[in-house]
Amino acid sequence: MKFPKRIVSLLAFAALCAPVASACAQSTTFDAYMRQVAAKARSEGVSDATIQRMLGDLTPNPRVIELDRAQPGTPSRSGFAPMAPYIARHVDNARISGGKRTVASLPGYGAAIEQKYGVPISIVVAIFGHETNYGSYTGDFDLARSLATLAWEGRRRELFETELIDLLKIADRGVSRAQLKGSWAGAFGYPQFLPSIYLRLAVDGDGDGKANIWSSRADALASIGNYFRDAGWRTGQPWGVRAAIPAGFDRASVSTKLASPVCPRVHERQSQWKTVREWRAQGIRPLAAIGDDVLAALFEPDGPGTPAYLLTGNYRVITEYNCSNYYALSVGLLADEIAR
Repeated sequence: MKFPKRIVSLLAFAALCAPVASACAQSTTFDAYMRQVAAKARSEGVSDATIQRMLGDLTPNPRVIELDRAQPGTPSRSGFAPMAPYIARHVDNARISGGKRTVASLPGYGAAIEQKYGVPISIVVAIFGHETNYGSYTGDFDLARSLATLAWEGRRRELFETELIDLLKIADRGVSRAQLKGSWAGAFGYPQFLPSIYLRLAVDGDGDGKANIWSSRADALASIGNYFRDAGWRTGQPWGVRAAIPAGFDRASVSTKLASPVCPRVHERQSQWKTVREWRAQGIRPLAAIGDDVLAALFEPDGPGTPAYLLTGNYRVITEYNCSNYYALSVGLLADEIAR
């Protein structure tokens, strides 16, 4: 028997949820939930024409849920996956040379971004390179379908429902559904912004009156710079530096019991915060320039005897872009290589 496309999608989604009932928390049918979303979007000013264009033919996407469950860096019973292989894949020669070429292709413009937003162009370009390999791949998932699936699935409904309605607001500005493609998690464009971030922080970098992060590098890079400034980037400070640890250093003496309200699994792996001067007094030696009064946390992602870092508040800004030590460290190291 051949089922209609909508029924096939619903059956596939039901099969995916069956093995782990708690993983799929929807309490109503997909179509009924879409009617609820449409009503909320309408109350926030989205036109009926846009609502019909974006939501009218949607079905849930089981692949989105599969990908949501398989994100890297998830802790396991044995701890965290090693950092070194991830760094080797994401800070390789191809990505470093691509970043250097990108910076070289921005005569004057990179300096203008640094001056306006206070963020090194190497960091901005490292984000661009990490997110979409310098614009070569931005994702081909239908954003409306992905966000609708994640919202209906229910575990993080408030987050993804808000992003879905914000996507409708972007579409209501005249952006076509065909252009609104991106990652399975709803991020899009060269910087891989979520819809709420686009509405709040995307800027016009080339002076044409539009914040076109889909095909304008100028707009995309300026928008990344604006994001980092908004997140609290401290001009003149590095994201962190490599550090040498003396033999016999008592790591337990600097461990922290504080629980971060943001990205707790990321920050629990880092030490207490001390000034660089205090770290030096304990025998920790920074291997690159950093001010003695800068506050920093010690991080040894793969344990004693492997690369260690003193991380500043700017590292935390990078984790606001993506809540992952794997991501933040690779961005910082890639930026350092690009700047050499």
